[in-house]
Amino acid sequence: MPGNSIGNFFRLTTFGESHGSAIGGIIDGCPAGIVWDEKFIQSELNRRKPGTNQASSPRQEPDQIEIISGIFEGKTSGQPIAFLIRNLDQKSEDYKQSEHLVRPGHADYTWKQRYGLFDPRGGGRASARETAARVAAGAIAKLYLKKFDVFFSAYVSAIGPIELPETEKTWHSPQAIDADPLRCPHRETSLKMQELLAKSISERDTVGGIVRCYIRNCPPGLGSPVFNKLQSALAYAMMSIPAAKGFEYGEGFSAARMKGSEHNDVPEWKNGKIHFLTHHAGGILGGISTGDDIIFNVAFKPVSSIGQPQTTISYKGEPAIWQPGGRHDITVVTRAIPIVEAMAALVIADQLIEWFSLGNQFSNNHSV
Repeated sequence: MPGNSIGNFFRLTTFGESHGSAIGGIIDGCPAGIVWDEKFIQSELNRRKPGTNQASSPRQEPDQIEIISGIFEGKTSGQPIAFLIRNLDQKSEDYKQSEHLVRPGHADYTWKQRYGLFDPRGGGRASARETAARVAAGAIAKLYLKKFDVFFSAYVSAIGPIELPETEKTWHSPQAIDADPLRCPHRETSLKMQELLAKSISERDTVGGIVRCYIRNCPPGLGSPVFNKLQSALAYAMMSIPAAKGFEYGEGFSAARMKGSEHNDVPEWKNGKIHFLTHHAGGILGGISTGDDIIFNVAFKPVSSIGQPQTTISYKGEPAIWQPGGRHDITVVTRAIPIVEAMAALVIADQLIEWFSLGNQFSNNHSV
């Protein structure tokens, strides 16, 4: 099965390569009548685009979205929504080495094994450039979810060994997150992260990190066991993001070191509904949402393109040295924030439409 689409009821297919003329997407299944807000969609794309802080690539792309179909008189028509985002700042000459050398840490070799060829220009379709289409589609999903007061808040919780204090790993408003240059909502931690990034730049190296995400106001009942549990759908979406190396929800791997008496969430009756005083399960039980905040983390590896020469081989097996070149991020996590939120929005929109198809009604007393 081709891997260019995600979703069953709210379905996105993306297309395009890093150094092609454009990237874009087609959304099928978006409900009709959603009030169109292109300024919001563009603002989400602006959060992802390069050249916005010390950690990001200096590549300059306006990421201006062009809507091709699916909108009529300021609302979604219920027909496929097609959109384009032009590529305007390519430097393909930076990737000539990839034609004959194995690029350390990249997908060039494996794509050649799968397809027999690989577009080396900027990483082709394996490039994170493709994620701009996901962010645009995720923004459209957010427009749909807005009518149900479903909101998302993702932020940088760790870069390298620098991590947010446990007391700060909670819901933070998107405004507070975006106010920080690294999208870390704790000033002291952000300053330490900035020092680490400056050190990495001086060493011509890169670092990984962790993005923490909250989904608020999902109704209880989303998720379809056994093979389409909500956490499975979220993990599938998050692990499709370039450089993603791990996914955990709730306590995640820490749960393995806890006792059952510590991990079980305490229920309470509030506003005519069952809620949980603690969130060790991350808002999901048995693969189905509880109605409380859904909480998960996504770990990202260090960027493979570093500013140091690296030992490699040619595709003929000859020893070689990969020389640094091109324009790359020092860490991906600061720009991954809108991508993580977009993928979460696509999953929740898809799950919610399926939930409605079962005859469920939306009733939510939660508030942001």
